[in-house]
Amino acid sequence: MQPSTPSTPPAEAPRVAVLGTGTMGAPMARNIAAAGMPVRVWNRTRAKAEPLAGAGIEVAGTLDEAVADADIVVTMLYDGDTVEEVMAGIVPPAPGAVWAQTTTVGLAATNRLAARAAELGMDYLDAPVLGTRGPAEQGALTVLAAGPERARRRAAPVFSAIGARTVSFDQVGAASRLKLVANSWVLALTSATAEALSLAEGLGVDARDFLDVVSGGPLDSGYLHAKAGAILSGDYTPSFSVANAAKDANLVLDAAAAAGVHLDLAAASARRFARAAEAGHGDADMAAGYHASFIAPEESAAG
Repeated sequence: MQPSTPSTPPAEAPRVAVLGTGTMGAPMARNIAAAGMPVRVWNRTRAKAEPLAGAGIEVAGTLDEAVADADIVVTMLYDGDTVEEVMAGIVPPAPGAVWAQTTTVGLAATNRLAARAAELGMDYLDAPVLGTRGPAEQGALTVLAAGPERARRRAAPVFSAIGARTVSFDQVGAASRLKLVANSWVLALTSATAEALSLAEGLGVDARDFLDVVSGGPLDSGYLHAKAGAILSGDYTPSFSVANAAKDANLVLDAAAAAGVHLDLAAASARRFARAAEAGHGDADMAAGYHASFIAPEESAAG
């Protein structure tokens, strides 16, 4: 792992295509444009990309328009299958273009996407990001960038625009492996918070008393208070959705199984998020996994 130093944007700003303008992709595109780079954006549903038009951002009607003469193509889509489908349909962009793949796709898809990049004549960067909507809007993501040094150097202005920190690796796949480890921790914390608060409700304990007891001590966590706050207020405006959490939990389990590692907590979290999604909370913030505590597993399966 190589800590990266902030880079100075080149005299001629790279042309950037951002494919995917959802919760993460839209603010990333805005921050790239705000840093002085010309940006074209594309989304499968064009209407969702239209609000980005202006201030250095052009909305492309087709994939080919989006990537035409792009120096750097950034993908921020739902999952590996979606990225594969989108990138299967593009014509090769400018010779030597860099593909910065920021979607969390897991290990098997990372290998397939790297092979697709080679077919397109592109330098591939395995570059998932740590952070949710808030850090994306603030340009404060952590970028995990794995791939050739020349590609990382070319993409550095983009990574500086979207992130507060870039951690670099030489080998494609190293970033995705670290992202899965980080996600396993985030998912465990989210599920533990939800279960503690749901147990408090079941036992007639004021959840705020629990939060007060642990505050300031070794059991405290800023993340605990953030997710507990969402649960207690009932404000599940998504920074990262239940459906995405379920998807990522399964990516963690797939990687663990391939490595011969048994992750009981991750498996339980995957089931909890799946139950919450089936109950209609899929688009809510992942804190809404809390509701899984009040849905018996057999009820979910029967539904």
